Amino acid sequence: MKFIVSSTYLLKQLQVLGGVINNSNTLPILDNFLFELNDSKLTVSASDLETTMSSIIDVESTSVGSIALPARLLLDTLKTFPEQPLTFVVEDNNTVEISSNHGKYALAYVDGNEFPKAVALENPSTTMVMGDILATAISKTIFAAGNDDLRPVMSGVFFQFSTEGLTFVATDAHKLVKYTREDVTANQVAEFIMPKKPLNLLKGILAGNEEAVTIEYNDSNAKFTFENSVLVCRLIDGKYPNYEAVIPKENPNKLTIDRNQFLNSVKRVSIFSNKTTHQIRLKIAGAELNISAEDIDYSNKAEERLTCDYQGDDMQIGFNSRFLTEMLNNLGASEVQLEMSLPNRAGILTPIDGLDEGERVTMLVMPVMLNN
Repeated sequence: MKFIVSSTYLLKQLQVLGGVINNSNTLPILDNFLFELNDSKLTVSASDLETTMSSIIDVESTSVGSIALPARLLLDTLKTFPEQPLTFVVEDNNTVEISSNHGKYALAYVDGNEFPKAVALENPSTTMVMGDILATAISKTIFAAGNDDLRPVMSGVFFQFSTEGLTFVATDAHKLVKYTREDVTANQVAEFIMPKKPLNLLKGILAGNEEAVTIEYNDSNAKFTFENSVLVCRLIDGKYPNYEAVIPKENPNKLTIDRNQFLNSVKRVSIFSNKTTHQIRLKIAGAELNISAEDIDYSNKAEERLTCDYQGDDMQIGFNSRFLTEMLNNLGASEVQLEMSLPNRAGILTPIDGLDEGERVTMLVMPVMLNN
């Protein structure tokens, strides 16, 4: 088995696949990339048993074969090469020899048949989404997903496909984000919960990618196919909480404000907040928003006044500044609206501008109790 490939092209593909490999694996074979050669097509795969990703790379070759090569060693070596052709030759003594312009490097390989096979999906449903739309949907929601191992369903992003549109939801019980696309539809209704790791991989690869991504899914797995790559992952098992029930419908108090100004103000004031609760207080009266924080233990406090557009009753409400900052950072709008009903009910944050046609974002943040 022998093939020739460009060093930078190979490195670029392997760095993407390297994101699948865990730092500590239960099976030693998972520390390797699987190379499957079929004439001029080289399929490289990486897996952690939950997620498997493979890419097809064009090489110069006329041979066929399958070997597993140590991922870390290969990546570290490739990073040091300038652009040049590399020749890989499988030798009889269980090593692969890589020849560059200046030297030869030998690394031990494992038989490719020992590498776990990716799951084949039986009777999947299929949907097509543009790569950049999927990347946006992931980046707009994934930050709100939880990290609680005891509630695995909330540690992923909920995909809800229907003939009316696609909805992506993430929540950790303190904040919730619902992202909807009405300009993209599926041919049948489906729901599944995607884990964070494969989503982060997809987000990185698909950002700015205008190619279509084919999503196939059944009850236990999902498969994403785009350009010359395939990602298969196990879905999170369980029923997603009824998120519609927690979004308050009647919100008479509406605050409209410049996003950047609001964000910077919250960031500054929160430096003076209590380090465990991160609590800031919003006091709204007329066209004035007063943002304040106090850390009684250290006698630190801060207060800022902003002008805003407000319709509703005067009110005071407390929020965790970290959640508010994350949400405002994630919106691309120049103006945002915060809708509220009572100081103990969730606030709803929505962008006023900066959205594509058919795109909707609703962010919900739970208040914290104010101690007067």
